[in-house]
Amino acid sequence: MGPLYVLGARQRKSILKTDEEFRAYEAALILRVDPTSGTANCCVEYKSPPEVRASEQASNGFKCASLVGNKLYTCTSTEVLVFTVPDFERTAYLSLPYFNDLHHVAPTNDNHLLVVSTGLDLVAKITPSGETMAIWNTLGEDPWARFSRDLDYRKVESTKPHKSHPNFVFQLGREIWVTRFAQRDAVCLTTPGKRIDINVEKPHDGLLFNNHLYFTTVDGHVVIADPHTLRVEQTFDLNQIDGAKDKSLGWCRGLLPLDDRRIWAGFTRVRKTKFTENLLWIKHGFRQNETPTHISLYDLVRGQCLREINLEPHGMNVVFGIHSAAQPR
Repeated sequence: MGPLYVLGARQRKSILKTDEEFRAYEAALILRVDPTSGTANCCVEYKSPPEVRASEQASNGFKCASLVGNKLYTCTSTEVLVFTVPDFERTAYLSLPYFNDLHHVAPTNDNHLLVVSTGLDLVAKITPSGETMAIWNTLGEDPWARFSRDLDYRKVESTKPHKSHPNFVFQLGREIWVTRFAQRDAVCLTTPGKRIDINVEKPHDGLLFNNHLYFTTVDGHVVIADPHTLRVEQTFDLNQIDGAKDKSLGWCRGLLPLDDRRIWAGFTRVRKTKFTENLLWIKHGFRQNETPTHISLYDLVRGQCLREINLEPHGMNVVFGIHSAAQPR
């Protein structure tokens, strides 16, 4: 098995049970993980500068990323950063006033950037120099009906509760799509009306791989859909594969398909939050032995967990992305 890049954050040592995610993490991390030995080394440890943070207590963390060739496009809550791999030299940086609780960034087919500003329920298409080319509210509304063009949302700690909570952007040809947490679906922003129903639970990742769309849901399902018919073809319950009957595997975020049967998935230890509607998928309630933050390799065809790597001994307490660290050919 080839090495992996895993993106996320390290939790504050002084974290309180009442602290929300937007205050809980002290440093953004990128780990290089060896799946065979289970060892890991830190490639990047990063903290956002004060001018783009809501406060000194605001979390630092890497959210979802896109790895294209030797460029890793990632984001914090208020910034877009581009690194070359494997040296992790930072080659680009953007931060705009409407960046709040960013969840994903991806390069477009025409060499621009798609950025998901979850806090404002919008997706933006941006030039590499930071010019906004297009902006979409993920409910089809006026992007500025509930928000102000004049406010610097990087300085706003949280805009929750969100009406849509978009998570992950992807392209099907020239069409731009996004997953929507609250609506349990993926929708096309450039051709309104096109929709993929992911009703099993609230979705997060949405990846096109081998002419199929792979989605995660936060409760630990992998949903595979046909990008042509826009219909779900298969659903796999990773909890059932793991035999996790009396506990939660954690927030399922981070997905890397390897082939038509094997996938890596990421899980973050569940923490209590005042936004209880986000945790309704936890059926057993909270227990003392919640599963630690980890990544797991699954054979979906055989229904077997092949490998599990606990990330907490390596300093990572939340995981958002998993990418192959094998050198591009």
